[in-house]
Amino acid sequence: MKKLCFKDWMSIFASRFYVISVLIGFIIRVILLFLPITVVDFTVGQYLRIFFLGFLNDLMFATIGLIPAFLFYSTMTDKKYQKPWGYIIEGILAILTIYVVFFNDITDEYGGVVPEIANVLLLVVLACFSLKLFVPVVRDKWHVGAIYLVIFLYGCFNVLFILIGEPVFWYEFGVRYNFIAVDYMIYTNEIVGNIIESYPMVPLVLGVLSLSALFCWLMTRGYSVKNACIASGKHYLIHLGLFAILLCISFKWLHWGYNNLNTNNVFLTELPKNGCWNFLEAFVNNELDYAQFYPLMDSEEANNLKKELCHEDSTGVCHVQSDLAPIHKNIVLITVESLSANFMGTYGDDGSITPNLDQLVTKSLVFDHLFATGNRTVRGLEAVTLSLPPSSGESLVKRTIEKEFFSTGQVLQSLGYHTMYVYGGDSYFDNMREFFGKNKYDIHDKFKYEKDSILFDNIWGTSDEDSYREAMTLCDMDYAKNQPFFAHIMTISNHRPFTYPEGRIVVDGNPMTRRAAVKYTDYAIGKFLADAEKKAWFKETVFVIVADHCASSAGKTSLPLEGYHIPALIYAPGFVEPERISKVCSQIDLMPTLFSLLNFSYDSKFYGQNILSDSYRERAFMATYQDLGYYADGILTILSPVKQIKQYKVTELGNWTYQEELMGEYSQKQMREAQALYQVANLEYSQSK
Repeated sequence: MKKLCFKDWMSIFASRFYVISVLIGFIIRVILLFLPITVVDFTVGQYLRIFFLGFLNDLMFATIGLIPAFLFYSTMTDKKYQKPWGYIIEGILAILTIYVVFFNDITDEYGGVVPEIANVLLLVVLACFSLKLFVPVVRDKWHVGAIYLVIFLYGCFNVLFILIGEPVFWYEFGVRYNFIAVDYMIYTNEIVGNIIESYPMVPLVLGVLSLSALFCWLMTRGYSVKNACIASGKHYLIHLGLFAILLCISFKWLHWGYNNLNTNNVFLTELPKNGCWNFLEAFVNNELDYAQFYPLMDSEEANNLKKELCHEDSTGVCHVQSDLAPIHKNIVLITVESLSANFMGTYGDDGSITPNLDQLVTKSLVFDHLFATGNRTVRGLEAVTLSLPPSSGESLVKRTIEKEFFSTGQVLQSLGYHTMYVYGGDSYFDNMREFFGKNKYDIHDKFKYEKDSILFDNIWGTSDEDSYREAMTLCDMDYAKNQPFFAHIMTISNHRPFTYPEGRIVVDGNPMTRRAAVKYTDYAIGKFLADAEKKAWFKETVFVIVADHCASSAGKTSLPLEGYHIPALIYAPGFVEPERISKVCSQIDLMPTLFSLLNFSYDSKFYGQNILSDSYRERAFMATYQDLGYYADGILTILSPVKQIKQYKVTELGNWTYQEELMGEYSQKQMREAQALYQVANLEYSQSK
């Protein structure tokens, strides 16, 4: 069959791209519906809603997705190589390349591999343009190759980012792409390395290339691209005007139409969405302006209620006073990666994967109803370090804020402690280096580890055993100097690709699973405490063990309580008596409670409170990247963007699971408390940037 020649490339490409985009969107929704994490109890009408609104969203985003193709289409003319334009463009490209490669520019602010990518990209663009400018004979074949390359790259994007990426992200978080995905894209070294170590790369790459080639064939089937270009200046202007109108309609629909997708069921809300648009919105709006997006109450009323709940005086300070002499015990805080409470036998697991932690529960002060503030490591670090409710949008750990934090480290430093942050990965990740550095912690990441002593490492960093060994050495050094120390250790091993040193644990089946990684994490904690017990400083040390967040926070509602339930305990034989505390509490309460056990007196600006106090108000804070939750008195209050408030009646079902039912009539008490605490905390730090 003879291929048809066409002059105007954009007309053919755009029409076929719309069809394929809508088809891929349909396939993705079907896949997401059948993933085990999705709780499906939809009516026929709700299914129709999912696929009809999904069709519209995919159609609108397809227009936005055509922007790179239209920009390429705009260059499909040889006029740019004619004098003097060719030499002017060549000069501009040369100057830009020299500046980016040899001088400091905006790409350097991102660190990682971003500067290298920018350098290589500009060098390639300059070399290609130079070749076509000075060797005209290559232009025709180059033109055909460029068309196929652009279409092929579109195929790669659809396969990798949508057909593969979306189901993986949904399986982990139960939502479409959000700014967690944006964060991951920034740290390309860790993410690419994680993919290489987690998945079989040969079949994956072959699959991506094959599907991308199929996409390329479908987009050009029946046509020859040899003469494809801009038909005429008139056609280009018509296309430009039409494309501009369609873009305005698409942006308007996706920006405003999304607000009408919100329902009480998170899956019903998320499934009609377009993941690529979610990603773009998150990229632009990863820090949500609290005053703009969340429901506000009178500022004076909010401040007064916050002071009352945090036991503060008129200046916003809580004077924590102890009648007893302070006990300057050393403190080791272990924040454990992704350790959901339900992994432990103590909280219902029957697989015996946490024998050391379960045994430790019998010897420790344990907080059975403690909830994580978020679903990422930076949320856990924010909670235990700053003792604040979670911020809207991005965690404060990730933000650049000039105002000095009132932190756990600051309190301990004022009492003569040496504060350390020990992390087996690159502390550049998630802005840890800047955050802890500004709070005057000594940062000890993998680059300071003794390389010859490292037992095992993967793309995220070293094994937990390596971090514990390094921390042990640092503690030995401080003890030798009679220096009280605070060592905050952040573990890594319970993270995809779930790899760890061999010979440590016995696993039935695949050793690279979440449960196997949890078992190794438990092993490493047990070994660390056994080794520490042999140290002279052991009896003078308090160990605090808490998860940074759960392994998954997905559920039927945006804030399912079991997705935020984490283990937390304080272990100090001969000093802290074993006890199980049943009060509802938060990660932000853990360090203020420890300070009370140590009889510390200090002027506090913490929102966290002493859980053991008779005046303690039982409540917990939890958040996604946009929903802010406040759980108190059996009611979960959720503050959401577009100034929305919802309340759910929470019923404990046993086995550490919960049922959340939307309330018809809201409780003003919990609503006012949630608004006051979140409003004051968020506005205080947003105004200090």
